[in-house]
Amino acid sequence: MKISEPTLNILKNFAGINTNILIKPGKELSTISTMRNIFAKAEITEEFSKEFGIYDLNEFLSVVSASSEVSLKDKQMDVSTQFGMTEYLYSDPSVIVSPTKDVTMPEPDVTFTLEEKKLKEMLEFAGKLHTPDLALVGTNGGKISLTTCDKKNSQTSKYTIDIAEGATADFTFYFKVENMKMLPGNYDVSLSSKSISHFKHTTLPLEYWIALEPDSSFTK
Repeated sequence: MKISEPTLNILKNFAGINTNILIKPGKELSTISTMRNIFAKAEITEEFSKEFGIYDLNEFLSVVSASSEVSLKDKQMDVSTQFGMTEYLYSDPSVIVSPTKDVTMPEPDVTFTLEEKKLKEMLEFAGKLHTPDLALVGTNGGKISLTTCDKKNSQTSKYTIDIAEGATADFTFYFKVENMKMLPGNYDVSLSSKSISHFKHTTLPLEYWIALEPDSSFTK
């Protein structure tokens, strides 16, 4: 079998969330951060026939390309190239941090669509201003905006983008910039006052659940 470029891109993205992964039989990939505050899941075109663990996903991705021929063995994956073959050993699943169950999203309190260009610009400004936090702020009856900030230092510069109209409550939901590790694209976003958010890619079968910071607030 070959692993397609779209699937390799998802694995590269997942490597930014967790450097190891447990791949299970079927056509779904999932990962969870070591802090268990980011969970991601994707449907892929390939179907893996068995479970196997990869401890260093970045190393694995340096070995496999879309042109490689891959064969799953009992204890290893044979990765063939034009001139040779790598016997890539599986990792013991017990040393891998992997999801044990799906996330059940509560009834959302806030929903909107987040455009790729706005998220990209927001994250760029967070880097330029060295701000570690993002605040999603809404005022009942008003706009919903996203602001870069540093919760520990009110004197830092900020950058704000309006992203939606018609807030139905007063809220401030905080994210860590370092947790915003989604693949590029537009996302349908839902947030719950129970400290969880859901980002669903609008064109790819790809989803992320990201924990909100505990000092977030919501008043209906």
